[in-house]
Amino acid sequence: MLYPIENRVREVKDLSGIWSFKVDKDNCGMADRWYEAPLQEAALMAVPSSYNDLVTEAAEREHVGYVWYETNFIIPASWDGRRIVLRFGSAAHHAVCFLNGQEILRHKGGFLPFEADITGIVEAAARQEAAEEEFRLTVALSNVLDWTCLPCGEVVTKEGVGYPDGYHYQDTFFDFYNYAGIHRPVKLYTTPKKYIEDIVITTKLNQEMTRADISCRITGTDEIRKIQILDEEGLVAAQCAAVSEETVLTVSRPKLWRPGKAYLYRLRIVGQEDVYTEPFGIRSIKVTDTEFLINGKPFYFKGFGKHEDSEIHGRGMDLALNVKDFNLLKWMGANSFRTSHYPYSEELMRMADREGFVLIDEAPAVGMCFWQEKKVFDETRVNEKTLAHHLDTLRDMYARDKNHPCVVMWSVANEADTSEDGAIPYFKEVIDTMRRLDPSRPVTMVHTMWPSADKVSQWLDVICLNRYFGWYSDHGHTEVIKRQVLREMKEWFEKYHKPMIMTEYGADTIPGLHKMPAVTFSEEYQCEFLEEYHKAFDELDFVVGEQVWAFADFQTKQGLNRIDGNKKGVFTRNRQPKMAAWMLRERWTKLLDEQ
Repeated sequence: MLYPIENRVREVKDLSGIWSFKVDKDNCGMADRWYEAPLQEAALMAVPSSYNDLVTEAAEREHVGYVWYETNFIIPASWDGRRIVLRFGSAAHHAVCFLNGQEILRHKGGFLPFEADITGIVEAAARQEAAEEEFRLTVALSNVLDWTCLPCGEVVTKEGVGYPDGYHYQDTFFDFYNYAGIHRPVKLYTTPKKYIEDIVITTKLNQEMTRADISCRITGTDEIRKIQILDEEGLVAAQCAAVSEETVLTVSRPKLWRPGKAYLYRLRIVGQEDVYTEPFGIRSIKVTDTEFLINGKPFYFKGFGKHEDSEIHGRGMDLALNVKDFNLLKWMGANSFRTSHYPYSEELMRMADREGFVLIDEAPAVGMCFWQEKKVFDETRVNEKTLAHHLDTLRDMYARDKNHPCVVMWSVANEADTSEDGAIPYFKEVIDTMRRLDPSRPVTMVHTMWPSADKVSQWLDVICLNRYFGWYSDHGHTEVIKRQVLREMKEWFEKYHKPMIMTEYGADTIPGLHKMPAVTFSEEYQCEFLEEYHKAFDELDFVVGEQVWAFADFQTKQGLNRIDGNKKGVFTRNRQPKMAAWMLRERWTKLLDEQ
């Protein structure tokens, strides 16, 4: 799926802004056909944003089921005779979209884009003599999570004298708040009637890295006349006019995309009617038993797990926040992060390309947890319907992110129960599907299982591990952390002989709480905790990265172990540093990249 861009033959109209909004308190809107007329008694809502933190009533914030969005737009006369597409960057989690009361699309999944060709509707409206200038876009959006979707969840119903009739709530099996709403921009874009639909770019470097073969596969209805590769100065680095099903162009002495030193070429496709330019980078990835190589040189992941999360916006896309986060990451000497636990916005991915950050791109497969009271992989929980949606999500994630040089590895799940027999065929299919989609990148999943119990990691390229020694176990005892980290990571390596990244390790910390000697929740404890992990990493030559949990504090559901969210960030939720940020900066700026 191509990102909507403007050029001499394509136009983009952003529908973001203030929309009408209504909570469907009785979940009757679909049955009562609210989409047939303008929303009545509607409030105002910002798009993009999460609605949860913009409302003032707890019942609306915690509502389970549908909410409704609506806006009006016009189609410029200059778009007559062109293909017109309506595109959502994301909407959590189940969307049904109507145009002038007519259903135009349905989508399942809260973190990836979806779109509908509305050309026919627009042309039909134009043929009517009494046609209205405005089009009314209505979106019914449900936040319900169950075992057939990602993330996994469950709606819990309680009965008895202690509860009112119909009492229920959404339960989730992950440690971040189930924000809902239209989280990313909504856009209209045009293409010519004959158009370029998709571009797949793969790069292959020779051993000396003096030559790069750039393969591009183009789909669509337009006849391709010319393909060019332009460098950052706008000069033609390679071109061809003879276009085949898979065209290969060669760049001599290429400038490589390197961590921290990004260089982006542009692939320009010129058709008979359409034109599209796709940025890309030239770099190689290889994994050995003990190393992760980018451009033939060892790379060490320094960074975080993080969330798309901020005050007021919730999970809504915020360009200012993205800029701030990248500046803080660079200040710390970080070079990477994981998109925990879902694909982040396209706008952020494009920034990572430009900034030279290395990303582990993660599917929203979270909630298949080992700590469930019942088996996770059975007919009533993670089953064939879950798998089908999981595979669809991988296909969509690949379709969106395949050309980003910042993406160096796919993560197909986070903290799933890989000890169950049912996990074996499930994840074998998941991993095999990811490899078929993209043979050029390594595949991982993020573990919380013990090495002796895990049954699926033989199919992975890199072992990613989340551990909280000194927090969820041996709480407050930093003196045992190094010993326990060394013991377990050696067990993983002895079993699989694959490089390892510690993708989560951290301690909740209240900013401004200081204690000497250090105690849990103090800033001193967070620093001591992290330092003990680092001592272990520095003794293991198969460890290829450390990603602290978490970059910044973030919101979670209510719970006895959470006080207004998860406080493991080295920055506060509004991006102010704790002591640990300075400690990590000192460490990471000394761990110079090899590239």
